[in-house]
Amino acid sequence: MKLCPHFSLSILVFGAVSTISVLAEDGVVGFRADEASELKSLEARYDELLSADNLREWMGKMTSRPHHAGSPKARENAEYIAELFRSWGYDTSTETFHVLYPTPKLRELHQLKPHPVKLSLKEEVMGSDSAAEALLQEGLPPFNAYSADGDVVGTVVYANQGLPKDYEVLEQNGIDVKGKIVLVRYGGSWRGIKPKVAHEKGAIGCIIYNDPSADGFSEGAAYPEGAFKHDSAVQRGSVVDLPVRPGDPLTPGYGATLEAERLTVEESETVMKIPVLPISAANGEVLLKTLDGRVAPKSWRGALPLTYRMGGGGGTVVRLKVAFNWDLVPAYNVIAKYQGSDFPDEWVIRGNHHDAWVIGARDPMSGMVTVLEQARAFSKLIKQGWRPKRTLVFCSWDAEEPGLLGSTEWAEHHASLLQEKAVVYINTDGNSRGFLSIGGSHSLERMAAEVAREVLDPQTQISVSDRKRSAILVNGSPEMRELIKSRKGIPLNALGSGSDYSVFLQHLGIPSFNVAFNGEGFGGEYHTSFDTFDHFTKFIDPGFEYGIALAKICGRLTLRFADAELLPFQFAAPSKTYSGYAEELEKLLVKQREEIERHNLLVNEGHLKQAADPKWPFVNPKTKENAPYLNFAPLLNALDRLEAASSSFQQTWKDYFGSIQTTDRQKIAQINKVLYQSEQTLIRTEGLPRRPWFRHQVYAPGYYTGYGVKTFPGIREAIEERKWSEAEEQMQFAADAISAYSSQVEQATILLTVE
Repeated sequence: MKLCPHFSLSILVFGAVSTISVLAEDGVVGFRADEASELKSLEARYDELLSADNLREWMGKMTSRPHHAGSPKARENAEYIAELFRSWGYDTSTETFHVLYPTPKLRELHQLKPHPVKLSLKEEVMGSDSAAEALLQEGLPPFNAYSADGDVVGTVVYANQGLPKDYEVLEQNGIDVKGKIVLVRYGGSWRGIKPKVAHEKGAIGCIIYNDPSADGFSEGAAYPEGAFKHDSAVQRGSVVDLPVRPGDPLTPGYGATLEAERLTVEESETVMKIPVLPISAANGEVLLKTLDGRVAPKSWRGALPLTYRMGGGGGTVVRLKVAFNWDLVPAYNVIAKYQGSDFPDEWVIRGNHHDAWVIGARDPMSGMVTVLEQARAFSKLIKQGWRPKRTLVFCSWDAEEPGLLGSTEWAEHHASLLQEKAVVYINTDGNSRGFLSIGGSHSLERMAAEVAREVLDPQTQISVSDRKRSAILVNGSPEMRELIKSRKGIPLNALGSGSDYSVFLQHLGIPSFNVAFNGEGFGGEYHTSFDTFDHFTKFIDPGFEYGIALAKICGRLTLRFADAELLPFQFAAPSKTYSGYAEELEKLLVKQREEIERHNLLVNEGHLKQAADPKWPFVNPKTKENAPYLNFAPLLNALDRLEAASSSFQQTWKDYFGSIQTTDRQKIAQINKVLYQSEQTLIRTEGLPRRPWFRHQVYAPGYYTGYGVKTFPGIREAIEERKWSEAEEQMQFAADAISAYSSQVEQATILLTVE
């Protein structure tokens, strides 16, 4: 699934990155000097075992035909992956869940006014692509999974990217979408937010098109001559209400086994309530060029050769008709294990999904093949005599694209076992060329920085850390540039949603990573029929060099967690980062106060002008309630406690590694359990307001961003939505979570103390 793969440097949005420097120290965190030397030797041997030819071979075999969830090729790929794991000596099983996956039965779009036209919804398949014949025979047409069935007729309103702020602009221009069909373009947020907001505003249907300003002809030549989207190509995707909860819509909070009790489709809170249809730029142009009404604001205009207007006056009327096969399909999760020698009940989990919307070379197979190569190389190391101290668990998830179904159902089904044994979850998804992107739990930041400094970028032959730092220094925001200047490493991004880490981190509180390279493998293939082996090997990562770089990064993360004496969790980074998030909340409240004051002044001015001139064109909304002062004291006091606890832990950690090595394996296991379960203390059982599945008090996808992260989400969104009493309540919940986290750090410090 993941975000549409356009590169952007880490930006301080929604508290998405660490805002205060945490300087990494010398050595390898969690290892004594002699152990670190052995580790580096092991990692060098691992690197020598990696082969780009394997990545190419496996991708070629698994992308020969469409392999969406429930398809014959999806099962074939799962069996192929399982057999590879078995051949390398892993204890391998396939766990099957039965999930709701609607596929299109009927798709029609007619323009009724001003000119009757039946729009062609066919995506052109390029005959020059080696996958063309398979696409024509087995590929599903463009659709939005979990759209409602519907047959609706309505006036078209152009709502830009379909975000709440866009509807404010429409309202200020006197345009109401109630009873109408909104036309929106991809971008600005996850696609599922667009019909969600449209429904909240009273629209009866939603059409989503690809504007060529994003990834079409304005960016470069169209496929097959270039990497970008041709005018008939369509981005598919799920519109399930992912910010409410991922996973099977019919089995909330528990695994979708055959015997599981299921909701009806109508009872599910995550299936969209209005019909939704994705269309191409060519079809978008047909509708946009007939719209009447005001000219759209400059920021709403794309690259099509027309005047972008808002519509809404009845000049353009369409009939939207969609229907689906609401079937349960099998989701095949492949799970491969190798038991640890010293701590078999501590699991290091590595995963990527294997299903796609169509062919899925970049998304997901460019990531999946790195998991396979990592597992193969580890098996070679095992044959050479290495034994991981902790149990390795390699996972290949199915049905990720519809809404993280395979991973979520598996983790919900094994929730108590995972919270007892899972040390870390390391996720990848699609991969390309360019710059390292790494996000995760901030207790892992020091380790991530160390690993990034030790892997060379294939193109520049400097470390991937230095290359990312250089890019931020040139193109980053002023805040990011100052951050990078103050530290040796790179910051760890906070995680929102969009891939399989979500259930581990945000529902179960298991420390997690998400890793990829991006930024230079630009293209328009995302979720289209031309995300093929030919496209990938020509435009994205031709030599699979960045696939090998990704395997090196994730291999090191896995090896260090597998073999560290003490698990490499450190708490200075979360302490300082969380404090930075609190500062952002205080600034957000001030900004809200200023915006409300400015809004009320403009409203009063508009009313005066309208009173003087009844023809004054703008319809002015009502004044808004002024923002009160909130009590941040509980949260700030909890953060002060965490700062003291992390400082004490850091000194005790140094003392421990400066002492004689303990041979008390039981005590080491006790310390490690406190460390890896520390993230679980940031979970609140009752979850976030209006979406209890998301339980982490520091990281969650935004209710109106979908993928994009909101830090301290309960507080932040209450302030954004001006729910002041809720903000006070969420402040206390977050403070309680930080206090519990501090207690865990304090307990670890006591256990670490050298006697």
